[in-house]
Amino acid sequence: MLLDFTALAPRDAYQWMTAAITPRPIAWVSTISADGRTNLAPFSFFNGVTANPPTLLFVPVNHADGSPKDTVRNLDAVPEFVVNLVPFTLAAAMNACAAPLPHGESEFERFGIASAASVAVRPPRVAAAPVAFECALHSIVRLGEGPLAANVVFGRILRVHVADAVLGADGRIDSAKLDLIGRLGGEDYCRTTETFSLKRPDRR
Repeated sequence: MLLDFTALAPRDAYQWMTAAITPRPIAWVSTISADGRTNLAPFSFFNGVTANPPTLLFVPVNHADGSPKDTVRNLDAVPEFVVNLVPFTLAAAMNACAAPLPHGESEFERFGIASAASVAVRPPRVAAAPVAFECALHSIVRLGEGPLAANVVFGRILRVHVADAVLGADGRIDSAKLDLIGRLGGEDYCRTTETFSLKRPDRR
């Protein structure tokens, strides 16, 4: 099969991309509006960028009517956010936050998700998240226009909260204890509990 992406409708291209580019880590992003209303939303176009300076990115795409999501609207007003990682135990709560709520209604409150104060930024973090990255907005690169157009959000990592329960004997994160979920195509997910190791080639 050969797909001509230049001829596909955005929705069709999106479905093929999300089915093929897997597994995708999930950024459960908390933001806050200028008047102090919180928002919590999941995004599976997410990854680290560089450690110098420590930076990550996630990508909210526009709504079907072409309007930006609340996350982007909040970032335009308050350029700070928290990326909370999602373990299997929080999968259902994360999924609930994908529901469309009226602008300004808090997912923390609507779905009973406990929050905790951040240290360096105004948006709260998810209290039960095993890892939470407090970030200052670096920039938003806007790609395309209208429905499914992207807002590539780059954030400078300021603080990272790591739960002691996910640390191994060496003081580092133990991926088995972390038990994160990843996004596959459609409504499918995977877990990071089944892993294998490969020795990397020597670096010259």
